[in-house]
Amino acid sequence: MRKYMVVYRSVVMEHLQYGAQIAVGFISYFIIIFIQIYLWNYMYGESGALIAGYTKQQMIWYVMITEIIWFGTRTTTVTKQAAGDIKNGNIAYMINKPYHYALYILTKYTGEWSIRLPIYAALAGCMGMLMVGGLSGFRPAALIAALPVMILGVTINGVFKLSISLISFWTEDSNPFQWLYDKLLLVIGTIFPLEVFPVPLQPLFKMTPIYTVCYGPAKLLVDFSREKYIEILLAQALYLACGLGVLFLLYNRGVKKLYVNGG
Repeated sequence: MRKYMVVYRSVVMEHLQYGAQIAVGFISYFIIIFIQIYLWNYMYGESGALIAGYTKQQMIWYVMITEIIWFGTRTTTVTKQAAGDIKNGNIAYMINKPYHYALYILTKYTGEWSIRLPIYAALAGCMGMLMVGGLSGFRPAALIAALPVMILGVTINGVFKLSISLISFWTEDSNPFQWLYDKLLLVIGTIFPLEVFPVPLQPLFKMTPIYTVCYGPAKLLVDFSREKYIEILLAQALYLACGLGVLFLLYNRGVKKLYVNGG
């Protein structure tokens, strides 16, 4: 555990030096949210209208929160670095290091979003207060309760993205699978909450990681309920366990394949 803490601290210290550069990347976020605000203002029309049970304020803040998670966790460690290590053969050297390669990559990923996510959250919070206003009925306790849900969500996201990268042990390129996963995550649960989609499809979406990554934390912040909180936590525990199981299975079989083929 100590060696992973050393890796985590080194990554955090490295990214603290580039805080200004991360903040500059907020421009893309600002443009997307600026468009979304005007889009939802047009769609809601008259004040007091509801769409899928969300007020206009709730819908805009929901999108802002999910986009914070989307932008704040966009790192190449669990995607390009992991897949690149496998394709260029660097994995043969990495697996002999005194740490587990998959846990090493996840630790680096955690250190990166530990800096990016708070910066985006702070900037987006200021933007939201200026352009949208405070969220009606918001309780600070909801933010405290949603923090572990958000941490679990971004961890689950990293586990599944790394699992997709490990497919590179068998396929030449895992990027198409990453692209498909990202687009599903972006459309279902990020740009639109699950309640917007047809009712027959909602139970199906709830059985995917999408429900636990973006939708869960944002839903609890804009419309907190104890029942939903317990439901999302249980789903996250299940998906984290399953995701780690798939991750270690793919890694162990991939490393075994590597040894059989002589590195």
